[in-house]
Amino acid sequence: MKRFKTIAGVLCLLVGLIWTLQGANLMGGSFMTGQTHWLVIGLIVAVIGVVLLASGRRGRTL
Repeated sequence: MKRFKTIAGVLCLLVGLIWTLQGANLMGGSFMTGQTHWLVIGLIVAVIGVVLLASGRRGRTL
């Protein structure tokens, strides 16, 4: 379970950061570029990734 949480956390964090950058108009090339709601969604997904990483490292369940 720890490995799953770590992998899922890394993926969520990376996807969340990409969506945040696209939503903030800092990374172009997508329909999401400059869209504020993708900025918010990206931040939420990134926070979920951090929580998964932290719980995976501790071995606790959510």
